[in-house]
Amino acid sequence: MARNKYPEITVEKILRAAQKLFLEKGYDNTTIQDIVDELNGLTKGAVYHHFKSKEDIMDALGDKMFFDHNPFEEIRNRKDLNGLQKMRTAMLLNLSDRERVEITRQAIPIMKNPRILAGTIETNRRVLSPIFQELIEEGNRDGSITTQYAKELAELLPLLDIWIMPSIYPANGGEIKRKLELVSEMYHAAGLPLFDEEVIDKIVNMVKEGYLAEKTE
Repeated sequence: MARNKYPEITVEKILRAAQKLFLEKGYDNTTIQDIVDELNGLTKGAVYHHFKSKEDIMDALGDKMFFDHNPFEEIRNRKDLNGLQKMRTAMLLNLSDRERVEITRQAIPIMKNPRILAGTIETNRRVLSPIFQELIEEGNRDGSITTQYAKELAELLPLLDIWIMPSIYPANGGEIKRKLELVSEMYHAAGLPLFDEEVIDKIVNMVKEGYLAEKTE
């Protein structure tokens, strides 16, 4: 059998089909065969050649959706924003991307799988924390942030996402707001006043609307 000269094209097709089905049917109701059927010509063997499981497809899809619309790249070179404003703007842009948030919501149940959870933490450590540290250090230089803990806060921030997820730590909208208010006080005390009312309200509203959890009450 001839080798596929363009494996990246095949991967793109698989992820595009999976994204469509996960959004339409939900992750739990989508099978590998459903994805194969959506591909019009590719075999199940071709899918398994690139991905060992549906969980691997979800993991790759989450990465792809982030890098295709990376909110940090959108704001990184903006001259009208200081370091703190760039961090807040990037967070709000990320929360406004409803398709990516929905895919994340679909992924929450499988994040209880230790392998998937470990992969998520590793990706955050490798990708997000360095970006956060870069912006915190920029804020220190321009005076919008005054912290001695740029590296530590940058490492902690992605881990807080896991604590806030109601499907991992059950909580309703009011309890999520209390968590965010606590985080806000902690970061403010450390010299990084990142979580203002707009960011907190945005996250709480998404919880209430069901974008960050299937059931929060």
